[in-house]
Amino acid sequence: MSAATSRPTGGQGALVFPGLMLGAFFVVPFGLMIAVSFFQRVQGGFYEPVLTSDNYARFLSLFFGEILLFSLGLSALVALICLVVGAPFTYLLSRLPRRAQVPWLVALLAVLSLSEVIIGFSWSTLLSRTAGLSNLLVAIGLMKTPAAFTPSFAAVLLGMSYQALPYCVLVLYPSFSRLDPSLGEAAETLGASPVRAFLTVILPALRGALAATFVVVFVFALGSYLLPQLLGRPQHWTLSVLITDQAIYQSNMPFAAAMAVFLVLASILLVSLTALFGARRVGSAT
Repeated sequence: MSAATSRPTGGQGALVFPGLMLGAFFVVPFGLMIAVSFFQRVQGGFYEPVLTSDNYARFLSLFFGEILLFSLGLSALVALICLVVGAPFTYLLSRLPRRAQVPWLVALLAVLSLSEVIIGFSWSTLLSRTAGLSNLLVAIGLMKTPAAFTPSFAAVLLGMSYQALPYCVLVLYPSFSRLDPSLGEAAETLGASPVRAFLTVILPALRGALAATFVVVFVFALGSYLLPQLLGRPQHWTLSVLITDQAIYQSNMPFAAAMAVFLVLASILLVSLTALFGARRVGSAT
């Protein structure tokens, strides 16, 4: 009886340290950021604790509203591309023998070890006019003259998708590995093609994992900072770039804090909706 009653206490005690870390490194900084977002900027200085809503009113203007929508749309498109590419790749990877999976997983981890600066400059070189892929296309006769593919929206989308794809695969890999292989085999036995079996049987069985992966990649892409600057034009810059510009170069910390609050709230809202959707699915299944 004593052992049974001590288990919940030990389980709750194990949550104390993560709770303290969450409070110290997220709740407190986020609270300070919310407070600063209502302060007033001082010309030639930093800011003063005068409560005002001008920072939020400025952010809700048409210009910054379009940037917010662009950032959200770009992040959602990156997450969708990663799922479209990463889900079939992860499924095929999970069906390989263990020895054959190891080199692929090591390659994915190697991509994760690259910094955003290295990825950005690598893609800017590959898409440049002087030493890029266009020279190869000219050599094989597909293009007449070399051309630069960067800066452009396509270059930003390609670079961000490349950076986020390993996260997508590694998040999906445990779910695909635990999937019963007999599901796809049964569908193929009943006459479905491998592609149809994957689309109609495998993917619906992993809807929760796909939704969670979409959220992870979306939040990761939403915080992208260097790639939009290195591969795109100013109209392709995300909200993270403008937050840094306002905080460092414009010395407008209250306005930068207001934009950061919107960015964090958008991420929390998406994660909450995904968790609510998953809870309702579990409840309906039981």
